[in-house]
Amino acid sequence: MAAVSIADLLQLDVAERLRLIEVLWNSILDSGQEVPLSDADRAELERRLASHAANPDAGSTWEEVKARLGR
Repeated sequence: MAAVSIADLLQLDVAERLRLIEVLWNSILDSGQEVPLSDADRAELERRLASHAANPDAGSTWEEVKARLGR
């Protein structure tokens, strides 16, 4: 299989690059390996989880978010 350069990938149109991103991301998830987090990312996730635990009814449902995005 021939190697593909980053320059070649950047020549793809936006839809093709988005599809490539999806394929790559799914391959990471399917690998079963942990996704590394920085200390800052981990702290932010912990902050958000604590915020949700303190007020689980805050925020918007996925349906509300989609409706806003569709406007």
